Amino acid sequence: MTWAALMAGCLACYLLKLGGLSFPPAVLEHPVVARTADLIPVALLAALVAVQVFAQDGELTVDARVAGLGFAVVALLLRAPFLVVVFGAAVVAALVRLA
Repeated sequence: MTWAALMAGCLACYLLKLGGLSFPPAVLEHPVVARTADLIPVALLAALVAVQVFAQDGELTVDARVAGLGFAVVALLLRAPFLVVVFGAAVVAALVRLA
């Protein structure tokens, strides 16, 4: 049953990607479509980060991860390098958990 679901998911993803490639270029070059296509990954990543930071066991939580995210936001606003953002956020979250 699991393998059947996995294969069905793979097939669905392949068909979805194939469907996206089969759109005519005139549709994809429309300004609204191009702008939407640019913003969808940002929205999906922001939603993923929000769920990973603020949810635990299906409930809304505020813990050390929020401090790490706060550090990451400030570091990104200051245009810090990516490694500084990632390691800084990890260190801040770890320090808050130790406190």
